[in-house]
Formats: sequence, structure tokens, C-alpha cells
Amino acid sequence: MIRRRIFEEEHDIFRDSVRKWSAEHIAPNVERYHEQGVVDRELWLEAGKAGFLAMFVDEQYGGLGLEDYRYDQIIIEELARVDSSFFISLHNRIVAPYLQTLGTEEQKQRFLPGVCDGSCILAIAMTEPGTGSDLAALRTRAEDRGDHWLLNGSKTYISNGQLADLVVVAAKTEASSHGVGLFLVERGMEGFKRGRNLKKLGLPGQDTSELFFEDVKVPKENVLGGPTDGFRNMMINLAEERLNGAVGFTARAERALEITQEFIMERKAFGQPIGLFQNSRFKMAEMRTQIDACWALVDHCVTEHLERQLSPELAAEAKLFTSEVEGRVVDECLQLHGGAGYMDEYEITQLYRDARVSRIYAGTSEIMKEIIGRGMGLDERKARKG
Repeated sequence: MIRRRIFEEEHDIFRDSVRKWSAEHIAPNVERYHEQGVVDRELWLEAGKAGFLAMFVDEQYGGLGLEDYRYDQIIIEELARVDSSFFISLHNRIVAPYLQTLGTEEQKQRFLPGVCDGSCILAIAMTEPGTGSDLAALRTRAEDRGDHWLLNGSKTYISNGQLADLVVVAAKTEASSHGVGLFLVERGMEGFKRGRNLKKLGLPGQDTSELFFEDVKVPKENVLGGPTDGFRNMMINLAEERLNGAVGFTARAERALEITQEFIMERKAFGQPIGLFQNSRFKMAEMRTQIDACWALVDHCVTEHLERQLSPELAAEAKLFTSEVEGRVVDECLQLHGGAGYMDEYEITQLYRDARVSRIYAGTSEIMKEIIGRGMGLDERKARKG
């Protein structure tokens, strides 16, 4: 494995603590999470006690004031080694930053302490039935009624949807395609309903839900940022969201390779471990090389991000490359397991299922290619103007 140079001694100590915590609190419960389709609320509270939630939040609001992204990177990597049911990175690095960056003082005081201690689980609702994540085509509407906003619409494929106590909802506030607001919808608000916990190909322990909003009265103090600035505000954090994905995809590919190496050295054919056959060696060597290339790209992106220089195009490259490598690796690893790879009792089976969505969420591989290509100047609109 490539030597990763971005971590320091304190990061190694932190990694050890996360690994021990996940071994105690997640590993023994994975099968139950998969069966019930959701992790326990207590897991969020335990993560809060350990200081693993929204670590970047200012201390006055219950956080650690720890802005070093590498700590969150370590959490993503270590949890991917155990199971992908606990969507902590969505809470920590996708939704919570909206509150920290856009929230008013009153909103921060009201919500951030719960975000940090695990009593306020976060979700973001963008995707809609029939329109996907095309913000310009949103059908969910919020009407200004003077002392409140009246919210109507529906969302789907919402991660943390069953457990969420606070949902950041994107809704149209004016006729223009970019006139979008972000609204803080709280558990228990009248008219806010959760649909079924959607059954999926992979990630069985991660709750993914439909959400419905029927004449939900959202107080004016629950508008996050300007009521027409949501489109722009949602673009701010996309590069980090894709970096989060790249970290997790690479960590899962690494895990797949690790368990496959163990398996092929234990399983025998024709009197020797199958790992000693040339085909096995060549396949493992190819995967080792691809994963090391992923780590090099990921760690470079993290360095860029720490220096606030991570571009949307480079983040898209990382998301595209790592998700595609993950898909190839889990497929090859399952093949090396032979018939055992098709049995649920083997971890590679779940890794194979979980990996398929990596090329879809946080922007499909095709969207990533569009972003990269346009960044290279290959933009039809610009060509026409030229």
C-alpha cells in the first residue's frame, strides 16, 4: 500500500480511537441494522459522546472547533471498514456546514448543540420524484404568507429520512429557475410526514425515505440564508461532498482487497492456495495499483481542500475515478471468492451491493464527466459564443 503522507501523529491516535469505537458500537450490530433498515438512535448519541459529530462547530455551540478535514476523513475511512449503514458524513460534512455557514445566531444556538451531541440528526431534501436533483425543475413550493412560509411538495431518496430531527428542504420561492430557498423543517411540524423506508439494492441499514410536506407552516426564523439564495448556497459545498464520497469509495475498495487477500490465501485448489496462481497474483496486483492511485488522488484533494483550493473539476475527477475503481475492484474481488462471493454470509457480497450506488449519488459518473469536460474548455455554449 502506498505511504500516505498527509497524516500526523495526532491523526494516527485519532484513527485508533475511531477504530476501537466502531468495533464496539457498530460491528456487533451490523446484522441487526440491516434487518431493521436503520441504525439505532442511540448510535448517534454514542457518536456525540465520543466527540465524532460536527467536530468543526465552534465550542460555544457544543463542537470542538476542529476544522481539520482530516479528522472527518479518518471517520469516513474507518467506518467504511465496518459497514456503510451509519451516514455520519452526511450529518457532519454535508448538512451541518449549512447551519454553521448560513445560520443566524439564533439558529446556531437552537440547533447546533443537538447536532453535536447526537440528539438532532440531520438530513437534506433536494431530490424529487420525476425530477431527480435538477434544482431548476423543483416542484416543491414555499409561499410567503407574511409571518411564515407555507411549504408544499414531496421529496424522495432522502438519506437519514426516517431518523432526521431537522431537514434542510429546498423549495422554489419564485418563478425564476434559480429562485430557491432552504427551509429548516423540524420533527413534529404539522403537515410534515415521512413515507416508507425505501428498500434498496445496497446499504440496507441506512434509512432512505420519502418525505411529504402538506401546508407545513415554516416560521420565518427557520429560513436558512436568503429565501432566494438556496441554489447558490447549495453549490458551495458540492466539492467537499464529492471528496467525502471519494474517501469512502476508496476505503471500501481497500476493505474488499484486504478480505479477498485473506480469502485467496485460505482457499485451496489443486493442492495450493488460489492466491498463488498467476491469475490471482495479477488481478490482486492490478487492484493494488488502482487503489493506490485512488489514495494518491484523494490525499492530494484533501491537501487542496485544507488550503481551500479544491476546485469543482478536481473534486469531480476524484469522485469519478474512485467510484469507478471501487466498482471494478469489488467485482474482481467477488470473482476471486468464487461461489462463496455470491453468498450473503461473506462480506464481499455486501460490499458489491453497496458499491453500485457510488457511481450515482453526489452526481453520476456522467455528470462528473460533464463538469471535467467543461473545465477543460469543452463547453458547447462557449464554443458557440466564440
